[in-house]
Amino acid sequence: MLLANPTWLTTAAVALAAAFASTTILRVLLATGWAWRLATDIPNDRSLHTLPTPRVGGWGIVPVCVVALLMLAPRLWLIAIAAAGLAAMSQIDDRRGLPARVRFSAHLAAVVALIVVFPADAPWWLLAGVGFAMVWLTNLYNFMDGADGLAGGMALFGFGGYAVAALGGPHPSPDLAVAGAAVAGAALGFLLLNFHPARLFLGDAGSIPLGFLAGALGYWGWRTDVWPIWFPAMVFAPFIADASVTLLRRLLRGEKFWQAHREHYYQRMVRSGVSHGRTALYWYLIMLAGIILATWAKGRPELQQWLSFLAWYGVLAWFGWLIDLRWRRFQAAAENNS
Repeated sequence: MLLANPTWLTTAAVALAAAFASTTILRVLLATGWAWRLATDIPNDRSLHTLPTPRVGGWGIVPVCVVALLMLAPRLWLIAIAAAGLAAMSQIDDRRGLPARVRFSAHLAAVVALIVVFPADAPWWLLAGVGFAMVWLTNLYNFMDGADGLAGGMALFGFGGYAVAALGGPHPSPDLAVAGAAVAGAALGFLLLNFHPARLFLGDAGSIPLGFLAGALGYWGWRTDVWPIWFPAMVFAPFIADASVTLLRRLLRGEKFWQAHREHYYQRMVRSGVSHGRTALYWYLIMLAGIILATWAKGRPELQQWLSFLAWYGVLAWFGWLIDLRWRRFQAAAENNS
């Protein structure tokens, strides 16, 4: 089945069907108790939650997305297969744990395969840089799966932004529109169970494939002239900025950046007294604003596009400064009360 020219109505229908399928799968896993057997997150001193919570969001999102891509957007077959493979590997990591080199090698192999089989018309050094960014995006999504409603909501808005952008403009892409709608819908089905108080989280089997899909669909849109190269990095800018700045800080302090921690900006918000629900809503508003700006900017002259891109990251830096300021005040108050 192939949707050659999807309309806004059919694209919305794909999203709703994906949401229904995703949430149904996850509710069955919860009702039968299988959710706890597949993977359970046990809270520790680095967690923001206090109760053991299943990490099975990927079991609802990934199968729905893979089937939707293979049936409705078959030209994206490699992306679908790679996402399924990464989900399978990540499920093993959720259950038993895998060495970092094994995980990273799989992420790199998926990205390299996509670029080699479907190369963009660009210099090798630019493709190498894009590939590095895709591997980073694959990993960083996992870092952001720590607060109720955050990762699921950002997937809903981010992939929804892809779908909207792919339907409009001078070079619409039916494949990307359907793929973005399917992932956004599946994320919505997960979010219904992940918003505060969360009944489950993504787990590696959900976050790793979602990160890969964000990079892979973004790459596909660039290579087919649906959007400029900066567009995916602006759509998912809040996640990219948070994870990148946090990683850089840990590297500068000589810390083991791959170890779990509670230093992300969203974690500092929750730890300083902002509720999980309010934190998620603030991030939704920020991401939605960035998507609206990105969608507007991609139709402007190139100079305005890049100025908009840089200006938005400047706005995110200002938001980060405000969060750091609140965090320092919270720490100072805690020390004075101790």
